[in-house]
Amino acid sequence: MTEIKQLGAKDYDEIFSLSQYAFQYVLSKEALEKKKHEADRHIIWGVMDNEEIAAKLHLIPLTVYINGKDFEMGGISAVATWPEYRRKGMIKDLLLHALKYMKANGQTVSYLHPFSAPFYRQYGWEMTFAEKTYEIPIERLKKRWHESGFVKRINPDIPLLHDIYSRFVKLYNGALTRDEMWWQQRILNEDNQVVAVAYNNENQAEGYLIYEVKKEVFTVDEMAYCTPNGLKILLQFIANHDSMAKKVEMTVPENDNLPLLVEEPRFNQKVKPYFMARIVDVSAFLNQYIYQNSTKSFSLLLRVEDTFFSDNSGDYILEQTNGQVHVTRAAETKNQVAIQCSIQQLTSMFFGYKRPRELYDMGLISGNSNDIDQLDQIIPYKQTYFPDFF
Repeated sequence: MTEIKQLGAKDYDEIFSLSQYAFQYVLSKEALEKKKHEADRHIIWGVMDNEEIAAKLHLIPLTVYINGKDFEMGGISAVATWPEYRRKGMIKDLLLHALKYMKANGQTVSYLHPFSAPFYRQYGWEMTFAEKTYEIPIERLKKRWHESGFVKRINPDIPLLHDIYSRFVKLYNGALTRDEMWWQQRILNEDNQVVAVAYNNENQAEGYLIYEVKKEVFTVDEMAYCTPNGLKILLQFIANHDSMAKKVEMTVPENDNLPLLVEEPRFNQKVKPYFMARIVDVSAFLNQYIYQNSTKSFSLLLRVEDTFFSDNSGDYILEQTNGQVHVTRAAETKNQVAIQCSIQQLTSMFFGYKRPRELYDMGLISGNSNDIDQLDQIIPYKQTYFPDFF
């Protein structure tokens, strides 16, 4: 008989043996030790069959910015099953177990990187982040940028980088708050990385690059900036590598407007879905959420369907009085007009990935058209962005 059990350090060899098999990679001894060290912050559950791991799931307790506010997030990672145990519902059981744990521990949202979007959609996760990639001939960046400042290549300075990063990602929704351990283990973790910081003429840091140059390619691992001038300083710095690199590769927020700044914007640009998210606890999330102020008082009835985690299914009343939005759970009144949506579309809307009017026009949510417009008004306009991976 199988059971779900929390795993620990004594199980690491078996845990990473399954990961290497399922995800088809081989870890060196050094890389395995790094993985084990990273896993110390994970909560790992296994479906056990006679004291052997049949399937597993890692939950990483993290924090993210939504409308500039911290939300506790549970990151689902390294979900895997040995082939002889597949298609027996073990991952479904682990996901439900994880959702119950997250709700009990105040993690109101959850992220994952899917091997299959349809597989995780059936459990309530939805595509919420896209990534935009550029492949730019470096000569396209050679122009007069009219920047004011200079660049210093530095040894990694986490407090400095974190300050710039935090100011940059708060312009978006969904990015990690990051702690020092995350910077060390997940960001500044390659020997050949170079860190460069942009300073203005008052010696104030306005941006940074983490990059490498290899085989005539300038690869930007991460770029963040606080001002247009900071961006221009960094672009000039990249262009100064024209004797070393023929092209530049970078990943940017989906709404990035670099093509508006270059004289020839016809370079390779690709946008593709990246990470999925789901609201774990609808009531707690809606109460914690920061709404856009409306010019008038209103009352909206939101009917949510969560077929996998039924705790969330039901009616929620959003009322604004005296400039404050209050959310209450209501007894379901099927005859009352409501905005009806799935947990997937609720997540998409409130993260800002898709607007209520967009989803309504596509037939993905339903309700009174005026109510849809009112909901659209109180959800802030912010692009989602997630520059991390787990």
